[in-house]
Amino acid sequence: MRWCGDDRPPAATKALSIVLIVHLVATVFMAGVIWYVQLVHYPLMAGWPHDDFPRWEAAHREQTGLVVVPAMLLEGVTLGVLLVRRPSAVPAWLLWAGAAMLAAIWASTFAIQVPLHERLASGWDAESHAQLVQTNWLRTVLWSARVAVACSLLWQAGNRFERAVG
Repeated sequence: MRWCGDDRPPAATKALSIVLIVHLVATVFMAGVIWYVQLVHYPLMAGWPHDDFPRWEAAHREQTGLVVVPAMLLEGVTLGVLLVRRPSAVPAWLLWAGAAMLAAIWASTFAIQVPLHERLASGWDAESHAQLVQTNWLRTVLWSARVAVACSLLWQAGNRFERAVG
């Protein structure tokens, strides 16, 4: 079996195929979440009760964290596995491009969005909210581009498999 273009034992190629699929699922999930946040959730924050905004912001952060943290970690871990155990059919530059995008997403999250949420946790601030909506476009675009990269990774590995068995 030469899935992923490797001469690795079948169990190893099966494991890599699972990693590629899980990576794609985690990336697509996060892209869907970020589009929802960008187009629906963040804009709706302006309508939350401003006199009770810290409570709403705290609930938002707690509930959102339960959804996004596991998916972000899964996406990062699977990318790490792919970087270390790169299927030979997958170009290294494509993995590193995806890694650079993910690093930029995480940097934006922790350097920009988290501090803005911390400001909003003290109370409604229209300027912080506007910055949150505006700066989140970077993550929205990058996660969308990562979907294309993750699809390409899976396609590259699968395409090599089809040529090997076909």
